Amino acid sequence: MAGTAPQDTDVEGVDAGVGLTALLVAAARAIETHRHDSLAQDAYAEHFVRAAPACADWPVRIEQVPDGDGNPLWGRFARYFGLRTRVLDDFLLRSVRTSARQVVLLGAGLDTRAFRLDWPCDCVVFEIDRAGVLAFKQQVLTDLTASPKVKRVPVPVDLRADWVTALTTEGFDPAAPSVWLAEGLLFYLPSAAETYLIDTVDRLTTEGSALAFEAKLEKDLQAYRDSPIYTATREQIGIDLLRLFDKGPRPDSAGDLTAKGWSTSMHTPFDFSRRHRRGPLPEPNDALEGNRWVFAHKPSP
Repeated sequence: MAGTAPQDTDVEGVDAGVGLTALLVAAARAIETHRHDSLAQDAYAEHFVRAAPACADWPVRIEQVPDGDGNPLWGRFARYFGLRTRVLDDFLLRSVRTSARQVVLLGAGLDTRAFRLDWPCDCVVFEIDRAGVLAFKQQVLTDLTASPKVKRVPVPVDLRADWVTALTTEGFDPAAPSVWLAEGLLFYLPSAAETYLIDTVDRLTTEGSALAFEAKLEKDLQAYRDSPIYTATREQIGIDLLRLFDKGPRPDSAGDLTAKGWSTSMHTPFDFSRRHRRGPLPEPNDALEGNRWVFAHKPSP
């Protein structure tokens, strides 16, 4: 993704930089899957973790973590990713059960929703990401003889390139309702790139379409550098999220969509922790404090 150090933006697969964060989220989904009170099931997640040398010793069950849920990374942060997975699963399924039949996953990473969710039979899921990430995912899924539950169309293109042409060439129809997801993506992009992406989604969508994305509201991300989540992530697995996040001011993408006529709602993750009675709750020096999940719908005129 744009906005990171050059050695991170140009790593093609999942071995370093932003690509490695896809494995972090996969490990979190694996841990969530094996919980007795799981919010989301992803039987493929642990296989991605085990297939990548960079994370061969990462846990895939909470029982493999010496301090269990007391571990800020594999306890609280992983539970956050599990909650996020469930909330966005629900959003996508609601959208396709109403009007959308095209699903676009922006920066799809190791997302396996095409394989694990029950979609209407006439849906199509487009997965946009760099070729190296999609190739790694495909190899693992092929080795498992996994079959998607829906028509799945990988779109191997960097979001810094002409992804619109790549998407439409693969069959995406701007005249048909669609639902879009930018999960754990936008805060890696410079402000201008985020604005372009949001504007482009607006241009490519018709009435009845929807979009969900994750945003961060902090004016100074470094204020949370010493938070338990970021510290544990750096020290335990060597991922410095604050170095990967773009440092510039963030645009008001939710406000921009509202100005374009979309209906939008913004929530903290803690709203859903309380709703599901599982997941992280606020704590001091909380790196999750500024995280927001935004849900937007493009109504009929």
